[in-house]
Amino acid sequence: MSGDNRARLVALYGTMCRIRAFEETALAAHRAGEIPGPLHVSIGQEAVAAGVCLNLRTDDRITSNHRGHGHALAKGAGVAGMMEELFGRAGGHCRGKGGSMHIADFSVGMLGANGVVAGGIPIAVGAAQGLRMLGSSAIVCCFFGDGAINRGPFLEGLNWAALYRLPVLFVCEDNGVAAFTRAESVTAGPGVLARSEALGVPALSVDGNDAAAVDDAAARLVAEVRGGSGPRLLHAITYRLMGHTSTDPAAWRETGEVEAARSHEPLPRLRARLLAEGMPARALDAIEGDARAEMSQARGSALSAPWPDPATAWDDVQDNGAMTDDAWPFGAQETV
Repeated sequence: MSGDNRARLVALYGTMCRIRAFEETALAAHRAGEIPGPLHVSIGQEAVAAGVCLNLRTDDRITSNHRGHGHALAKGAGVAGMMEELFGRAGGHCRGKGGSMHIADFSVGMLGANGVVAGGIPIAVGAAQGLRMLGSSAIVCCFFGDGAINRGPFLEGLNWAALYRLPVLFVCEDNGVAAFTRAESVTAGPGVLARSEALGVPALSVDGNDAAAVDDAAARLVAEVRGGSGPRLLHAITYRLMGHTSTDPAAWRETGEVEAARSHEPLPRLRARLLAEGMPARALDAIEGDARAEMSQARGSALSAPWPDPATAWDDVQDNGAMTDDAWPFGAQETV
């Protein structure tokens, strides 16, 4: 294995370790009552975020979904700001107002996670159109799950991007489940690849649990998008090891399903490859240990961080004025 290739695999492993450590630490904090509200974690899907974002520049933009911690971390979002956002503290990336499903960090091109399924797709397309108008060589990467392909924004977004040959890489993280429902039971036809290509967006499928394979596929598609060939779609087949949220025990899954899936989850697979190619185990242990220590420190700092000033509650709100009965379009307001 060449030095450059090993360095790339190590970088992928380090990013995946940080994502896993962040989410496991956040889950522990939630169970301890430190984080208000449930979390949507991506444990088991780390290779997609790591492999794709390794091929993006700082000025490239991404949009994410409700399961977006990994995307934000892989794009370079600050850990302290992310953890404080989960804790609802003033130092969070969204000043504690967005929480887990709405983390954004514009400084690294992270335009935001989105609690609405498929909601990030039109945002990504709009951002790509803006970049085109500005004459920028930056691109936009849009992450969404397989459940999003059954919603209108998927059709509208890919259609618009294809029509104007916009610089967008669509990434479908196909974990086979839309919330608690098997995606195949609610999806007609052959699926995302056929739908994408029918709209004029060339698509490529990859084993989303193989970080190196995701990296290779993303490198190819990013080069095509950045080169002016128009939008592309990456279909990454993966598996979510946890329930839909931090409060979901996933009892709806078949017995033994998760245990079977653990045999091909991304972190042990990449670790085994690195070991087989001569990487010392102690070096990989150090990477994992550093990631856990980093996230533990971020948890402690977030727990002691100040809460937002109540006086800022209406900041960033589009219209914080009281709606009078005269201005209300449907007549006098009633108490519900």
